[in-house]
Parts: sequence; C-alpha cells; structure tokens
Amino acid sequence: MTTLNFQVTPVAGAAFQADVAFQNLVVAGWAGRDLAAIEHHIEELAELGVPRPSSVPLYYRVAVNQCTQAARVQVVGQESSGEIEVFVFQHQGQWLVSIASDHTDRKLEAHSVAMSKQVCVKPVATTAWLLDDVKAHWDQIVLRSWIDENGTRTLYQEGPLASLRTPDDLVAGYLKSLDAAQWPAGTGMTCGTVGAIGGIRAAGNLEMELFDPVLKRSLTWNYQVECLPDVA
Repeated sequence: MTTLNFQVTPVAGAAFQADVAFQNLVVAGWAGRDLAAIEHHIEELAELGVPRPSSVPLYYRVAVNQCTQAARVQVVGQESSGEIEVFVFQHQGQWLVSIASDHTDRKLEAHSVAMSKQVCVKPVATTAWLLDDVKAHWDQIVLRSWIDENGTRTLYQEGPLASLRTPDDLVAGYLKSLDAAQWPAGTGMTCGTVGAIGGIRAAGNLEMELFDPVLKRSLTWNYQVECLPDVA
C-alpha cells in the first residue's frame, strides 16, 4: 500500500486534502481513439523489437510501491524516459483527476513492455481536480510536457485529450478485463499519452502540465531524474 496526498480544487466549494491509500496501479497502454494510428505505431515499434500488444487498449499492472510524489527520482542506466498521462482514482466515492508520468526503461521495452514499466517509478503530482468538473469539456483539455535539452526548455509533448480514450471508456474496459462490476478500492490508473515531438528520448527531467482552456487552470508537476550506474 502507498499513500499519496493531493490538494483538490473543485470549481464550487473549498479546496480540500485527499489522502489516498493506493493498493493497485494500472497503466492503460495503447489508449488512443484512432485505431489506424495505433496500428501504425505498433508496426513502428515492432521494427525496433517491441512486442505487439495482446489487446488494445492493454492494461499493465505495476507494483503500487512504484508510485511516488518525490521531486527527484532514481533510475538505472541512461535509457529511460517519462511521458505525461492523466491519472484517475477515487476518493470517498468521487472520481479525481491528476497527472503522472509513465516513466519507462526504453532498452528493456524491446524485451518486455510490462517489465520496462515495472522497473521505473511513476511520479505523480500533488494536485487534483474533480472529474465531474471537467467531463463536459474533456476533449478540449491539453496534455503538455517539456524536457531540458542542451540547456534549453524544449516542448516534448502536446496534444488534446480528444486523441485519447476517455476515463469512462478505460475504466469500463478494465472492469471488463477483471469481470468486475465495481472499481477495486485503492486503484489508480494512468490513461495514455500523446506522441513525443521529435521522438522518444531520455532527459534529466520532465515538466508536466494538464491545461484546461475552458476553466483557465492547470495541473502541473516537475521531477528530476538521477541515473544510477548500469553495472554488470
């Protein structure tokens, strides 16, 4: 079990603290709406040796102890990278929305996608919104991330949530895979990402933003990466 703490800002009413004891972490992969684009990406990765997913979307289970709200994380080797994703979970019967990074070991990914996700921590922001506050304009919300590259803040990802499956769709798919009627207590799920501008590459940090152009507000988080020696 891993407890994470969120400052929640509703559209109506006072902000409140949500302390959530997570027991399960799910990474929803291949979560785009455009199936033709997904198939093209699968074929591209297959050329690099990344195995074809057994289903689309595919729900990867990752050890919940990999969730962290630390601003500095450690990874082994120089070949991992992060990517921003929406992170959804329940608190006292309400669905909340935050952001997380599905930090992944790209070298290991060619051997096992599931293992490549498991070996890296998943940084999670400390702020959240009510899902009900943003459902009506969900598709207009934008995912963005930046990396520091050669001393320059570089836009790494940017795209609308309209390109990804909705949380309702992904939650329903995961429940179907479990043959369950209710969301398992203490479960958090990341909901897919948008493409990397200029290609996936490693960096010493990831700065993330979920921008709501309708309510004019953002969820943000930034973490630094320390690479440990990859010794044999």
